[in-house]
Amino acid sequence: MEQGFSRRELFKGSLAFGGLIGTGALAGACATTPHISKPAVTTTTVPLNLRHPGSLPNPSLAAGTPTMEQVDHIVVLMLENRSFDSLLGMSGRGNGFTLGSNGLPTATNPNGHGDLIKSFHSPTECRSESNPTQSWNDSHTAYDNGTNQGFVLASGPSAMAYWDDTDIPFIYWLAKTFPLCDSWFCSLLGPTFPNRRYLISGTSLGTVSDKLINQFPPNGTIFNSLNNHNISWMNYHANPSGTFVTLSMYGNPLDIVSTYKSNIAPISQFYADVANGTLPSFSLIDPNWSTNSEGEGQDIQFGDQFLAQVVTAILNSPKWDRTLFVYTYDEHGGYYDHVPPPPAVKPDNIAPEIKVPPDKPGGFDRYGFRVPAGIVSPYAKGDYVSSVVYDHTSVLKLIETKWNLPALTYRDANAADLLDCLDFSAPPTFLTPPAAPTPINPAIKASCLNVKPYTSKALGMPPPGAVVKA
Repeated sequence: MEQGFSRRELFKGSLAFGGLIGTGALAGACATTPHISKPAVTTTTVPLNLRHPGSLPNPSLAAGTPTMEQVDHIVVLMLENRSFDSLLGMSGRGNGFTLGSNGLPTATNPNGHGDLIKSFHSPTECRSESNPTQSWNDSHTAYDNGTNQGFVLASGPSAMAYWDDTDIPFIYWLAKTFPLCDSWFCSLLGPTFPNRRYLISGTSLGTVSDKLINQFPPNGTIFNSLNNHNISWMNYHANPSGTFVTLSMYGNPLDIVSTYKSNIAPISQFYADVANGTLPSFSLIDPNWSTNSEGEGQDIQFGDQFLAQVVTAILNSPKWDRTLFVYTYDEHGGYYDHVPPPPAVKPDNIAPEIKVPPDKPGGFDRYGFRVPAGIVSPYAKGDYVSSVVYDHTSVLKLIETKWNLPALTYRDANAADLLDCLDFSAPPTFLTPPAAPTPINPAIKASCLNVKPYTSKALGMPPPGAVVKA
């Protein structure tokens, strides 16, 4: 497959098309349109009788027929680079850390030098630019044939860092108020771009690295399906330059912009649309890849603040009673999680673009590590943890279920649809939206701006006491 733009080029907004979107010049340039852990998850989602690409959630209805009459708007926000344990392991919700008598996690990983690195409360809200890592090889090293004892070997001691409600109070409030999905796995043991491809198409087309490709999946993306059935959608982006990412996972970004220019808008338009009750049927939100996506070199509190802004806007919308919001993270970012990823349905017969050796062996028949995820809706079950196995294609299955759209691949055809988190048979639990807390404003201290370069050592990791003899 063709090597395209790099992840850093796209995320930092250096591509020309980003500036064109931000300035509006594109229109003229383009003519076309004590917490006790539960046992580790061992069940699989591989069904005995696979559903096929093209199959409808409800074969008795025509494709494009709306269902779930209580929902008019589905909104999805995908942040990046956090495992479930690293973000919500201390929440006391779901399958988080096992705590010792001192109230601290008991999890450890060997460092390869006769020591163990204990899970530790991160001494900073900042993430290193280089470690931990989530590449194909490093993720498979971390997986360690199902022991999850290779995180430190793959990424160094910073992989064992975690945060709690003193750092990121808003997502902790979400996890304790609305349904939390404690068995949501990223779609493959690999980095950002392949996982985001699963979000929009149910496959990575064999890719296992962060590159863009001038190729499209044989059954298209969810955006094609929505267009084919006249279902409105928007990709809102939070980058000041106008750079978006998820929509451009396939094909030349300039061509994508030209084709979908009427479906791309800045985050300010999202806030206006949600306040006016004019959201499209489906909305995908991209964060600012330099400041609040929770990616490399960023302050995690900016991500918590952005999540709070989006959720608060939805809670205050005149269409709150008709809206369903899903938040998740693209992959684990190299951070530790104690639950081994279970087997998964292969999306297709395309093999991963690896050469063994030097690459680690593996395939697309296993999920990646768990990531934080949850549902916000008036019809959300109160005080609920869903332990159904989900991955990013569960978002596809939810959309396909809502509008009875054909499955794109074997993976989304057989994915769980997130409806376990909702109860449409009773009056909505959250018809009156709960009062959301105010997140920490990280701009007051701008802590990450004072520690460049963002190395693990500069960030104080591992802290004293985190290294013990094996």
